[in-house]
Amino acid sequence: MTDFGNIIGPTDGRRRWGRAQNRAFTDPYKSLKKPLEPTVCPQCGAVYHGGRWQWAERPPHAHEEICQACRRINDNFPAGLITLFGSSLREHKEEILQIIQNQERIEKAEHPFNRIMKIDEEADKLVVTTTDIHLPRRIGESLKSALHGELTFDYEEDAYFVRVSWKCSD
Repeated sequence: MTDFGNIIGPTDGRRRWGRAQNRAFTDPYKSLKKPLEPTVCPQCGAVYHGGRWQWAERPPHAHEEICQACRRINDNFPAGLITLFGSSLREHKEEILQIIQNQERIEKAEHPFNRIMKIDEEADKLVVTTTDIHLPRRIGESLKSALHGELTFDYEEDAYFVRVSWKCSD
C-alpha cells in the first residue's frame, strides 16, 4: 500500500510537491514537439536553435514557424493581466510606463516569449496584457519596489493565467 501521508512534501526546507510539479497547468500555446533546427518565427524574428528560442540573426535556409508568443498575440489570448490603478496613477504615469517597458526589455532579452501584448489606458487605470505569467509578477514587484503601493497576485487554479493588481499609493 502506498503512503500518501507526506504528499504535500517535507517541511524542513527540502523541495516540496506542489503546482510547479503539476504538468497539467502548462501553457496551452507551448508546442508539444520541438521545431526543426533552425526555425525562425516570421513575425518577430525569434530563432529556434540549440534547443531553445532566442534572439539571433536569421540563419540561411531556416524553417519558418510562428512562435507561441506571436500566436498568443494573434489570438489576443493573454497569459497575464496587470491592472494598475489609484488616484495618483496619472501623476506617476511616465515613470510607471518606463518601469513596465524596462522590465519587459530585461525579461524579453533572455526569454523571447515573455512580452507585453498591449497597454490600455482608462480613467485612473492602466491594463497591461502579457504573453506569459512571469512578466506580470516582475512588473508588479518592480512597481511596488519603486513606488510602493499594494500588490496582489491571483494565479488561476486550473489554467495558465495570472492576474496582478497594483494600487498606486496615494
